[in-house]
Amino acid sequence: MPWTLPSSPSRRSLLAGAAGVAGAALLTGCSDDRPAAGESVIPLERRMREAAVRDSARLLERYDATAAAHPALAGRLAPLRAAVAAHSAALAPAPAGSPSPSASRSGGTGAAAPAPGGEPVSPKPAEALTALADAERSLSEARTIDLAGAPGELARLLASVAACGAVHAYLLTSTPGATS
Repeated sequence: MPWTLPSSPSRRSLLAGAAGVAGAALLTGCSDDRPAAGESVIPLERRMREAAVRDSARLLERYDATAAAHPALAGRLAPLRAAVAAHSAALAPAPAGSPSPSASRSGGTGAAAPAPGGEPVSPKPAEALTALADAERSLSEARTIDLAGAPGELARLLASVAACGAVHAYLLTSTPGATS
């Protein structure tokens, strides 16, 4: 017996369709992604960039504290610090009506002896360099982890900055002028 299309939908199919539409409307209505009154939406990339700039600023403070505690290391630290400042500038989000964080705000006053977080810089230069290398390594690893959630262009920038941080960690713990 050939199958034929019914001339009008059955009451059962109409009720099932209406229930499906109502269920879908309820499900989409449950997740209200709109911001509350007075609350603003900050795009993911901007939040990631602002966090990266804050991290770079803390690292710059650590460089400044180490150079202040060990003036003899200032020349060795200067190019690495300049690179971190350049990273901060490159990571800064584009201005959107409000001033963006700047690498120059945390710049070298040379007056701070404690590192960020109140942790004092070691009085031994080798230990101070090791602590700075650990900070570079830790930030490099954190940026590598952040790659997974970053939008394309920011992910490429974070990868580059993370690689540079790993090189800084190596340079800080290697003996200058020594050959392997």
